[in-house]
Amino acid sequence: MRCPFCGHDDTQVKDSRPTEDNSAIRRRRFCPACGSRFTTFERVQLRDLVVVKKNNVKEPFDRDKIARSIAIAVRKRPVEPERVERIVSGIVRRLESLGESEIPSTVVGEMVMDALSTLDPVAYVRFASVYRNFREAKDFEDFVGKLGGNVEKD
Repeated sequence: MRCPFCGHDDTQVKDSRPTEDNSAIRRRRFCPACGSRFTTFERVQLRDLVVVKKNNVKEPFDRDKIARSIAIAVRKRPVEPERVERIVSGIVRRLESLGESEIPSTVVGEMVMDALSTLDPVAYVRFASVYRNFREAKDFEDFVGKLGGNVEKD
């Protein structure tokens, strides 16, 4: 593992332990060249996933992109970061278990929508407003109306 501070090629592992949800190994590392310490996370990857966008452009699956999207949706909501991490790990496991290496972006989006609908109704609406690409206020009103009053008002 290369040191992120000085670029030295040979860092040492000082401590390894599983994360709380056992989805990754957390490693504390030390660089003998500059003396810096840093943490890495090691995850099992069952297969290389490729996301196929609506315009048929293919790009490598990025777990962090899902995590960032969910984090934006739950911003300023009473949702613990650990719950977000568990949701992201669950979505990744479900995608890997589909048995396909190429996954339509709509499948990924729907999995995120499903997870957010049970996590937090406001985060669900926030994500949906971007994901569904509402063109006008009426589209948004229709979507919220279908929720049947499950969204709390601020």
